[in-house]
Amino acid sequence: MALKASMKILILDPVSGIRQATRKMLTEVGFKNVVEAGDEKQAWKVIQESLEVDKPVEFIISEFELTKGSGIDFLQAIRGHKEMGSTPFLMITGQAEQQIIVQSIKAGASNFLVKPFSSVMLQEKIAAIFKQGQGKKAA
Repeated sequence: MALKASMKILILDPVSGIRQATRKMLTEVGFKNVVEAGDEKQAWKVIQESLEVDKPVEFIISEFELTKGSGIDFLQAIRGHKEMGSTPFLMITGQAEQQIIVQSIKAGASNFLVKPFSSVMLQEKIAAIFKQGQGKKAA
């Protein structure tokens, strides 16, 4: 899958303001098809509905700390899903701890981004993920 402005991007973050800010950044750099979820249940609903209409989520941005679990739990569920397993996945967090970054990458995150970040930083991370082979782990 190539990096394209029309790809469906899912933002999963329990904080509405963070989702809205991330959406704004994505639209600023040209992405047009962005959906949001405040928790894992909503995210799975978005994913399931998109698969049912044959317009799957093509990129996931998830907060590390979620309401009912962690971004790692959600990432592992994605990686174990038959149709979504190779979906590029960007983990974001406000904690710059090396352990969290390593844990995310080992669990299958395509890349990692520490808050706060700019639209340019977000765009660079997304481009790097697609340059390195989409959903594969970051080197």
